[in-house]
Amino acid sequence: MSQAEEMIVHSGFRGLRYVDGRFDQVLEPGRYELPRRRFPGTRVPRVVIVPIDVRERELNIKGQEILTADKVAVRVNIITQFRVIDAQAAVEQVADYQDRIYSDVQLAARRSLASMTLEAILTNRNQLSEDILRDVEGISTGYGVRIIRADVKDLAFPGNLQEIMNRVLTAQRMAEAQMVEARTRAEREALEASSKADAERVAAQARVESTRLAAEADAEAQRIRADAEVDALRRLAAAAEAYAQHPALLRLRELETLGSLGSNASARLYIGFDKHSDRLGAE
Repeated sequence: MSQAEEMIVHSGFRGLRYVDGRFDQVLEPGRYELPRRRFPGTRVPRVVIVPIDVRERELNIKGQEILTADKVAVRVNIITQFRVIDAQAAVEQVADYQDRIYSDVQLAARRSLASMTLEAILTNRNQLSEDILRDVEGISTGYGVRIIRADVKDLAFPGNLQEIMNRVLTAQRMAEAQMVEARTRAEREALEASSKADAERVAAQARVESTRLAAEADAEAQRIRADAEVDALRRLAAAAEAYAQHPALLRLRELETLGSLGSNASARLYIGFDKHSDRLGAE
């Protein structure tokens, strides 16, 4: 780095100011003047400003071949997004923070993949990315870097394992689809059975209610008939009592009945006479 009369720190960067090799301060974006020798023989401190990029950046970690828990070699590509949050620590704590990020993410991926089976990796790739990020984000802050994302972009398998796994995944998806279809069919049949049972229950209740109403109506009709018979008997009893007390009323009723019968041409009248009266007449 050469000494100059002035130094510009651009937006998105921070400047680390060193005076005679010692850290002095962190400079925000702007223009800064450097000390210069005004008179011959005078000593001027040596000032160096180191620009540090603090923008979000991306680092690709490619072609890492790692063994899974079930001893399958998997080649992974990981995209890491990071940002320098402490410019001084990023420069002074490690020799090259990008190389350190590369190593940390690589080791975290190896640890995570070694604890997972191939099936778990294929079915839950997001979990793998989350494990890697959780493993490195605490370490990286120690040298002034925040890891924002560490996503597994690609997974490659040796030989024809990719084709085999594709078949396995296809079979799993078909099995899941069949399970969903079977569950749906079972739910539909259960709903239909429930609806049928409800309909039969309603019909049975209707039959019971109809039987009850018919029984009540029949009982009411019998009660009315019984009341009518009792009333008729009462009237007959009253008439009999009246005829017993007034024989002339009974004779009058007989004459009315005979008169009614006499008006009917098809009626037959049989009049009986007392035998004692017959003997008197013969004498």
